[in-house]
Amino acid sequence: MRDRLSLFQLETRANPAVDLRDQVQMVLAVADAPLLRSLLTDCTPALALPQTLASVDVEVGVTAKSVAADGVLSFRSIQYMLAEKATTTELPASVSTLRSSRELARLVQHESELQTLQQKLPLAPTVALLEQSGFSTQQIQEILHLPQDSWHKSWWYGMDKTGHFTLPFLRCIRILRYPDGTLTIQYKDYFEEEKPNCFANQEYRVLIASKQATENFSETLQRVNQQRAALGASRAILIAMQLNPMEAEAFMRQGVSVYPLNHLLMPVQADCLRCDRRECPLWRASDSPVAMCYGFLPASEVLS
Repeated sequence: MRDRLSLFQLETRANPAVDLRDQVQMVLAVADAPLLRSLLTDCTPALALPQTLASVDVEVGVTAKSVAADGVLSFRSIQYMLAEKATTTELPASVSTLRSSRELARLVQHESELQTLQQKLPLAPTVALLEQSGFSTQQIQEILHLPQDSWHKSWWYGMDKTGHFTLPFLRCIRILRYPDGTLTIQYKDYFEEEKPNCFANQEYRVLIASKQATENFSETLQRVNQQRAALGASRAILIAMQLNPMEAEAFMRQGVSVYPLNHLLMPVQADCLRCDRRECPLWRASDSPVAMCYGFLPASEVLS
C-alpha cells in the first residue's frame, strides 16, 4: 500500500488550462470498460476484485438534491456463481464428486425462507435477468416451461472477500405465471452454514470526486460526504493530483478510497530534452528512451 500511495508524492501531468474537475469528467465521459474497472480495482483500498466485476456503468456530471458531483459508478459484484461456470482448481468441493447421501445431506441441512427475485415481469426482462445471473439458454427454457408447482434445481458457489469460492449450496427456482402474461421468479436455498444474502450479484453506487488544490482535507471530506448522502452512494473514490501519505491515510480511514490522477490521463508524446519536470531522473537526458509520458511538461507551459 505504501508503494501505491507514493504515486501521490509525484506531481502528475495536468493541463493548466483545464480545470481538474473538467479533466476528470471528460475522462469519465470517454472512458472504456477497462479504465472504469481500474477505478474500482486499483484504487486504495480497492473496492472490488477483477474476477468479481460483472458490469460497470458511469454517470458524469450528476446532480441530486442541489448537490453536484463529478460522476457516479454503478457496478454489479458477483457474489454467487453457478457451479458449472466455476471452472477453477480452487473449488472447496466438487458437487459431482459427492457420492454419499450423507455428504449431500450435510450441504443442504438448512433451508432459507422463500424469496421473490422479481415480481410480475414481462417475458423479455425475465429472460434478461436470468441471463445476467449466469443461466444458459437451455436452463432458462427449462425454468420458463416448468410444470405448475415444480422447481428447477441447480448447485451454486459463493465467493468470499478474497475472491475464493466457498462451500456449494443448492438453489431451487420456480416461475409463477399471471393471466396478463407477466412472470414472478421465486427461489429458496439449501445450505450448510451461511445463508446466501442475495441472488447472484450485488449492486453498488460509488461516488467519483476530484480533489481540488484550493481545498484542505476537512473541506474535501465534507463535500464528499454531502455528495455521497445526496446521491445514495455507499462508497467513494477521490481522484487527486497530489496527496501526502497522511492525507491519503486520513481519507481512507474515513471510508474514501484514493486514486492518482496520472492513472486516468492518457500518455502524450514526449521529448525529455524539452521537458521541464526537473524532479524526473530523465530530465534533459539526450539518450532517453521515453517516447510517451504521463508527466511530460513542456517549458512553454511553465512560462505561460
